Amino acid sequence: MHNNKKAVSTLLPLALASAVAMTMSQSAVAEIVLYDQDDTKFSTDGYFNTFYVNSDVDRDGEQFDRRQSRVKMGFLPNWIGFNFTKQVGDLKLGGRSSFWVTINDSDTNGTETGIDVRQFYATAANEQWGEVLFGKDFGLFSRSNILLDEMLSGYGQVSDVLGLVDGGGVSFGNIGTGYPYPFPTSQITYRSPEMSGLRIAAGIMDPVDTTEDTSKALSKAYQEAPRFETEITYQFDLGGTKFYTWINGMQQSSDNTDSTVEEVDSKGLGYGIQAKMGNLSLTASGFQAEGINPFFTNNAGEALLREVDSDGYLLQGSYRFGKNRLALSYGKTKDDGNGLGSEADYETRGVALFHSVNDNLTLVAELNQFEIAGKDDPTLDEDTRTFAVGAALSF
Repeated sequence: MHNNKKAVSTLLPLALASAVAMTMSQSAVAEIVLYDQDDTKFSTDGYFNTFYVNSDVDRDGEQFDRRQSRVKMGFLPNWIGFNFTKQVGDLKLGGRSSFWVTINDSDTNGTETGIDVRQFYATAANEQWGEVLFGKDFGLFSRSNILLDEMLSGYGQVSDVLGLVDGGGVSFGNIGTGYPYPFPTSQITYRSPEMSGLRIAAGIMDPVDTTEDTSKALSKAYQEAPRFETEITYQFDLGGTKFYTWINGMQQSSDNTDSTVEEVDSKGLGYGIQAKMGNLSLTASGFQAEGINPFFTNNAGEALLREVDSDGYLLQGSYRFGKNRLALSYGKTKDDGNGLGSEADYETRGVALFHSVNDNLTLVAELNQFEIAGKDDPTLDEDTRTFAVGAALSF
């Protein structure tokens, strides 16, 4: 059987699939300026979060059923970032490095630091022609899908089948139940200037091996061209409502020196819309993909992929009242077998209350239900309910 379950369950606890923080763009949400003289600026930003979580696991059979308590970080890891800009004539130079850290311990790693450099890039920009980014940053396919997730700073789903309940890494938020994670990767990306609300981004990314290779000593996967990704965003106001819309995509082909190994042509399309009307926010997004891991856009863990389909959607709403924000979320992904090697549906339902103590400190309480329905393999069936309460501090 084409089974990727072991590879995925081993990889996911390693904190590789957390979302993009609130600093996905080239500027931080909040920052402390360390130096600002002679058209040169250097600043830093950071994020810290910890949750108490209690998960009630119900899987096929009874040998895995249990209620598990943890104290760990949420969907976003902790990070510290550094930003640099310098004006040279009509050219604005910049750069960002961010270091992401897990605080989670486990029985196998003692105390885990897991420093992960997810952003290390430079930019060159001009108001007339736009910006070029070169270095390591999050991808474009599925980028806005995760950026505008209303539960981004919450906890989200922890699947036992995926190895997340007891793992040393992050929870999964809505990864795998609405969108794949736009993995950080080396790239050269162009972004146009904003044109009456419209902005276009296109880039070449480091490609990844996706061809099935069962005899690595005798054959080698390869890619003649890089991975291509793009995103088009458009924001506008209509009748007092602010709209943000997007469409993104990717394409890559992977071949093998063994002629008996079939080429895998991977392609994906993401899309969505967010509407903000006063204190109310509504978001709907989705994706369709072929030959792509439904959890990751770069096939982390080298799962053996085929040209099979996956698609998903995420529906969310939130409302602010005073210092509080209440968010509701439902997401689902249908995968024909690239995720765990067997066809399955993944669903997440969540409700969260965010309370802003001040501009820097937020308290979070969340309830989440995650389900896997294995179509051909009942051992994948799972229903895990999680309660999480914690705090997030940013600067």
